[in-house]
Amino acid sequence: MHPASFTATVSRTVSAQYLISLPEGYGTVDQKWPLVLFLHGAGERGADLELVKKHGPPRLIAEGTKFPFIMVAPQCPEGQWWSDDVLAALLDRIESDYRVDTSRVYVTGLSMGGFGTWRLATFYPGRFAAIMPICGGGDEKLICAIKNVPAWVFHGAKDPVVPLSESQKMVDALKACGGDPKLTVYPEAGHDSWTETYNNPEVYTWLLSHSLTH
Repeated sequence: MHPASFTATVSRTVSAQYLISLPEGYGTVDQKWPLVLFLHGAGERGADLELVKKHGPPRLIAEGTKFPFIMVAPQCPEGQWWSDDVLAALLDRIESDYRVDTSRVYVTGLSMGGFGTWRLATFYPGRFAAIMPICGGGDEKLICAIKNVPAWVFHGAKDPVVPLSESQKMVDALKACGGDPKLTVYPEAGHDSWTETYNNPEVYTWLLSHSLTH
């Protein structure tokens, strides 16, 4: 056998439907705004965007909460998993079409979206000022790529769907790389560790306190 290599340019068309919410004052003041990308769980996949309003920031916004950031919540098609290419392309489009402060872009998600948060951050480590994965997990062997990205991780100790060990291994691997992640464990929570998290104003203060230095 002989060693060989090749180089090719591969392009494809991607698409996604999503919810977007703009903060009060958007368009009336000359400023750029933080952007929070929210990734839902497996139960909200499909073609009905109303499903995306079931949990997290989309639910809170639908109930009347006002956030000081642009919120984008795409919907993953039925039977699929979060695609890094699609999410990156969506962020490119939002940053092109809206007044986004690209030094203050954040990603958070729950369950399948928690896995998606970890994965997207490790594939695009220079893009996010902070991440907040909830009851997720991922490939800890890739984690050193985001050792400098602030991370606040949440999980229920009694989660029967995604065990706490999934978040713990990611946090431990980050620390081993020199990272300084925060881990909040709800002692009595099952899989739903997101309601308490997203209802807590402190998590948004924490997210928005971080910015990239370009």
